[in-house]
Amino acid sequence: MSAAVVRRLPPWLKVRAPGGAGFAETMATVKELGLHTVCQEARCPNIGECWGHKTATFMLLGDTCTRNCSFCAVTHGRPLAVDPAEPVRVAEAIARLGLRHVVVTSVNRDDLSDGGAAHFAATASAIRHRLPDCRVEVLVPDFQGDLRAVETVAAAPIDIFNHNLETIPRLYKRVRPGARYERSLGVLAHARSARPRLLTKAGLMLGLGESDDELISVFEDLRRVGCDVLTLGQYLRPSPAHLPVEHYVRPEQFAVLREQALRVGFRHVEAGPLVRSSYHAWSHVPAKNL
Repeated sequence: MSAAVVRRLPPWLKVRAPGGAGFAETMATVKELGLHTVCQEARCPNIGECWGHKTATFMLLGDTCTRNCSFCAVTHGRPLAVDPAEPVRVAEAIARLGLRHVVVTSVNRDDLSDGGAAHFAATASAIRHRLPDCRVEVLVPDFQGDLRAVETVAAAPIDIFNHNLETIPRLYKRVRPGARYERSLGVLAHARSARPRLLTKAGLMLGLGESDDELISVFEDLRRVGCDVLTLGQYLRPSPAHLPVEHYVRPEQFAVLREQALRVGFRHVEAGPLVRSSYHAWSHVPAKNL
């Protein structure tokens, strides 16, 4: 496929411009409480839909990442000091928006001794204290393979432990130069080991040059470490400085991959061009399974 074709978005990736009362309320809440969201920082194409329904994925520990992954739009550099009041403000935002399921993530904070694990735990505790019935899903970094940090988060009052592999092993050096495939698998495996009943989840971006056989191999690896839920979405280039899109995966191919992943044994698979880790996250696992 030529570069000229790849640069043009196919029709199934076009979304409406954000707006409406729900969007405005979510934006006002996030701004007033001084919070960050991955919706904004990562330029998520679903921000209009999600914020319109008054849902957002909160991003802890500032808006500056200590890594510089070649697919990600989040600012990288030297981050600010940890704000100990942030967990309470996140809980307040969730209460104002009336969320029953929340996803909380963070930038990579390799400058912190625990990678921010204690801050995740404090946020989960603050949410549970304020909103006992709200389900808490965390989308964590790899903590540089620190298993004690994984245990800290797994022991917190969370319902779902999410860590994204992002891509296939062959592409890691190009896509995630600061990460390691086996390390990320180890994070998921250890979370399950530390708390056997904890649901685990992972996500992959498609369109970076992977083959279906390579994807299926990753599906199998994830199931071997007990991963329950999988998300599959299309990689979209945030800017000309980021990795180019190698190919656009058609919706019908996402449907095929979803069926293949379900056959491997996942409890739920969310797959589609605009799917992201937290897209429709409340529907990924019915309440009766928690």
